[in-house]
Amino acid sequence: MTDFRRLPNLAALRAFEAAARHQNFSHAAEEIHVTHGAISHQVRALEEDLGLALFVRNGKKLTITSEGSAFADVIRQALTEIAQAADGLRQQQNHMRLGVTALPSFAARWLSPRIGQFIEQYPNLEVSLQSSNALANFQRDGVDIGIRFGAGQYPGLITEHLLDDYYYPVASPHYNGGHLPTTIHELEHAHLLRCSGEPWVPWFRLAGSNFPEPTSGLVFQDSAMLAHAAVDGQGIALGRHSIVQSDIASGALIRLFDINLAASSSYYLVYPPHALAKPQVAAFRHWLLQQIAQ
Repeated sequence: MTDFRRLPNLAALRAFEAAARHQNFSHAAEEIHVTHGAISHQVRALEEDLGLALFVRNGKKLTITSEGSAFADVIRQALTEIAQAADGLRQQQNHMRLGVTALPSFAARWLSPRIGQFIEQYPNLEVSLQSSNALANFQRDGVDIGIRFGAGQYPGLITEHLLDDYYYPVASPHYNGGHLPTTIHELEHAHLLRCSGEPWVPWFRLAGSNFPEPTSGLVFQDSAMLAHAAVDGQGIALGRHSIVQSDIASGALIRLFDINLAASSSYYLVYPPHALAKPQVAAFRHWLLQQIAQ
């Protein structure tokens, strides 16, 4: 059995293989991002460990010995096999994992209730669902594909329009003891819940009202939190359809008026240019587009 404790230093082996291939310490140093002195030191340490010279040095000229050339071939083959095995494991892992990012509100209210259907179709796939208001760094954060709510301008990413959205007032059937507004005028004295970046005034104007923007009470930073507060009966919310439709379907919220305010932003599917080469990414995209169509 091979005694792996007798293996030469792996960093020295890598430095020697690069130096042998380039016949130049400086070029080897550039390739593996170390200094010329580090390559020279590692090669000399390897020579001392082996008890023979691997290069003949004549000033700045470097010539590999026959023993060194044969040894470099063996190292090169071994490093190639290690690299291929590592790549195989990475590819296998990539095929087993899918990283998805979405806005917290959309992830909680629209995607999470549905994504179980996708996981049932691919039981061996690990799906990591990340929710963030910021656009993820796909490489750094381990994300393959994302869903964003905006203008559709995401440089460096493939962008596909998913769906448009719209707003309308919603309230719990138990709000105000069940006495819900039936006219726009009654909203003037109601407790109106607010979400940052989603003002009431545009809907008021569309409904023919000159009411000012509410200025009192709690301002939510997330549409899902706003919907949750409305479900709890804390007030009347200007709900975004994609976020509140499940609560309306369940009876937890009631739509108050048949006036839709078109959202200035839309939902977009975004992913890096080569992401669909991964089968799990292509499968998720296909499933999501089916869900949107339904």
